Amino acid sequence: MNNSLGRHVLAEIYGCNFDILNNREEVESIMVNAALEAGAEVREVVFHKFSPQGVSGVVVISESHLAIHTWPELGYAAVDVFTCGDRVNPWDACNYLTEQFMAGHMTATEMKRGIVEDSKEAVNL
Repeated sequence: MNNSLGRHVLAEIYGCNFDILNNREEVESIMVNAALEAGAEVREVVFHKFSPQGVSGVVVISESHLAIHTWPELGYAAVDVFTCGDRVNPWDACNYLTEQFMAGHMTATEMKRGIVEDSKEAVNL
């Protein structure tokens, strides 16, 4: 039987509002709130506004991180939400972001990270 250390959701968010995706303060606030909506504990926050448009940032949480890069001119945001443990649901954060960015749709893939064997045998990489 396998257990994972975490869940990593890679989300493609399309049809987003230009003005939201191009506003560093608003993207930062939405990302922090997405982490809180998912039940995460926020530790550090770093965001950057590009010229002429676009925002990148990361919210470091006790359970791992949320990261984003936006292309406002395309109405697109690339997001990844990585959470460790069972307490935080990365899908809650992705759904919150989709709603707050006024997106047309979101597609996402979940990967299990850190697959750990239940056996006590050491794994050499």
